[in-house]
Amino acid sequence: MNQLKSGILILFIICSVLFTGSASQLFYNVVDYGAKGDGLTNNTKAINTAIEAAAKNGGGTVFFPAGEYLSFTIHLKSKITLHLDNGAVLIGDQEKNGVGYDLPEEDAWYKKFQDFGHSYWRNSLIYGDSLRDIAITGQGLIWGKGLYTYDKPDIKGSGNKAIALKNCFNVTIRDISILHGGHFCILATGVDNLTIDNVRADADRDAFDIDCCKNVRISNCNINSPTDDGLCLKSSFGLGYARATENVTITNCHVYGYEHGTLMDGTFKTEFKDEDPNAKHSITGRLKMGTESNGGFKNITVSNCIFEHSRGLAIETADGGIIEDIVIDNITMRDITDTPFFIRLNARMRGPEGTPVGVCRRITLSNIIVYDVGGRPKFPEVGAGMVMGIPGYYIEDLTLSNIHIVYRGGGPKEAIDKEVAQNIDMYPDPYRWHSMPAYGIYFRYVKGLQVNNVVLQTMNPDERPAFVLDDVHNASFSHIDAQKHENTPVFILKNVTGITTHQVIGVQDTEIKKAENQKL
Repeated sequence: MNQLKSGILILFIICSVLFTGSASQLFYNVVDYGAKGDGLTNNTKAINTAIEAAAKNGGGTVFFPAGEYLSFTIHLKSKITLHLDNGAVLIGDQEKNGVGYDLPEEDAWYKKFQDFGHSYWRNSLIYGDSLRDIAITGQGLIWGKGLYTYDKPDIKGSGNKAIALKNCFNVTIRDISILHGGHFCILATGVDNLTIDNVRADADRDAFDIDCCKNVRISNCNINSPTDDGLCLKSSFGLGYARATENVTITNCHVYGYEHGTLMDGTFKTEFKDEDPNAKHSITGRLKMGTESNGGFKNITVSNCIFEHSRGLAIETADGGIIEDIVIDNITMRDITDTPFFIRLNARMRGPEGTPVGVCRRITLSNIIVYDVGGRPKFPEVGAGMVMGIPGYYIEDLTLSNIHIVYRGGGPKEAIDKEVAQNIDMYPDPYRWHSMPAYGIYFRYVKGLQVNNVVLQTMNPDERPAFVLDDVHNASFSHIDAQKHENTPVFILKNVTGITTHQVIGVQDTEIKKAENQKL
């Protein structure tokens, strides 16, 4: 396939020469503009000059042949494709004596509503604002060698993103690899008609952050991000107003949390041992909607994805956004370090004063197989799926079907009586709770719940029930096979109404109109 693509590109150039007498109108080799792929020369001026020449002529492809090209901020322009040939490495250089990447934007009044990284785009290796019809393609590598993983506002000229795009339209990123992307390998904010396909990202923080974007397709990507989120949809206030992320498909992707760099070399090493109770590291590498959630998420489909040595799925609205019409289907997970899925509606409310609490409704998780969840020595009771609203605000119309989860288990009976914290205005993340009174799935503040064809098992004996329902209304459970310890119920029901069970192993078919505190 790579040979075919290279052949097509060469044929394209030959045809351009034959029919126009020159390839320069369509094809701009950075070497012709003074770039040197020696791994020593800083090529910022040469690369940007090539882009400017292409843009002046109405657009075209700026080509990087094999070589190592050091650079600071590259300014993309409309109708430009950056193409990195096989063997081409675009390297983010290290700033020195204040000379380096573009300075971040001046502070806006709304910067307090999102994390630092979501308020700035210019201090990046590749940057574009208010552009259309752009692409970054090729079999080459973007290596953010000189980028900082964390924000360094005190270091003039520092950069912390591999690719940062804002308010762009018709964007394609395809086939490239990204190693060490800084804070973000790709930060896309307000980018519509975005396609990311067949991209490999080996990140030491977030890999892809898709923020306030519409009409997005992400497919066939391999993502490794051990210390932060792998593929993260957000809807921050970074544009100065609340804008939903909507109409998104994510398919055929692999998400990992292995040691940084070991996706690229194929070794998939675990730098931090979960078995070490003194370890201060928590593997992340998950797919998440949130935590930045001012604008909400609508019409999102995730399908045919694999998660390994990671933290699975998280769906969160904390800042007033509406989450609705979400489908997660055909997922396999293995070696999940805390919870396979975390669905959370709370009220951190980091946004303009007067913003109402968000909404979370019409979510379906189906055809999911998970093996080896939780049970690490550091937090031995962690592992249950978590679905939680807050008092007065319910997660609505949730369906879980065709799910098989195998937990490590090992939780004691005493955990059943644990008081589960509300954490209403806190950053929503499973580590805030550490453990649950159920080994399987814990539901609180949910209305309209359907759980069908679910199998739950534990590798080690666990004295907690499979399900705990607290302030849950209008729920049905059918065709459930949940492993249980002797004398332990399958369900604990607290302040629930309208609960039905059908063909739940160990429980008679029943219809409960109201239960204050009941075991089944």
